[in-house]
Amino acid sequence: MSASVRALRGATTVDVDSVEQIQQRTVDLLTAMVERNGVDHEDIISVLFTATDDLHSAFPATAARHAGFGDVPLICARELDIVGATPMCIRIMMHISTERARAELRHVYLEGAAGLRDDLPG
Repeated sequence: MSASVRALRGATTVDVDSVEQIQQRTVDLLTAMVERNGVDHEDIISVLFTATDDLHSAFPATAARHAGFGDVPLICARELDIVGATPMCIRIMMHISTERARAELRHVYLEGAAGLRDDLPG
């Protein structure tokens, strides 16, 4: 099977809007996504981060840069402000090159985001 571009999803929450917690939870999520899926750093194409409107202390991409993702294209955006949505939430979409089938990928949801997408394999 030849390599395809696939997307890994993940989300986490923070308890407080602080630089330290945004950085730690972002790194924890990235690490879990890579480890759970056996992703080699060279196979990461790009990473998109979103954060809810209640987070202002730090860019999740900055945490990723400090954790060794500085050579990967990274971008941050705002999550839609939807009534009832999970607050203080950071989401990640990581684009990878892989020979694995889409159904074999394991998406990662941590902390208060654990129940967001129970329809996806975890």
